[in-house]
Amino acid sequence: MQMRADFRQSSFCSNGSCVQVGLLTDGRVALRDSKNPAVPAQVFPEQGWDLFRARVKSGALDPCPAV
Repeated sequence: MQMRADFRQSSFCSNGSCVQVGLLTDGRVALRDSKNPAVPAQVFPEQGWDLFRARVKSGALDPCPAV
């Protein structure tokens, strides 16, 4: 079964090479590359997406943590 998502990208994306996020009707989250939207999106459960967002916001995934 194919589901439709309305993809959005960050307003911080200025060069067009961005990740787009789409919410599916069943609550899952789809990610795709804005440069190649024809490639199938990666789909994640809502809980996994929420955990990922929380870790990004906390700085846990920063490549160079502050000292």
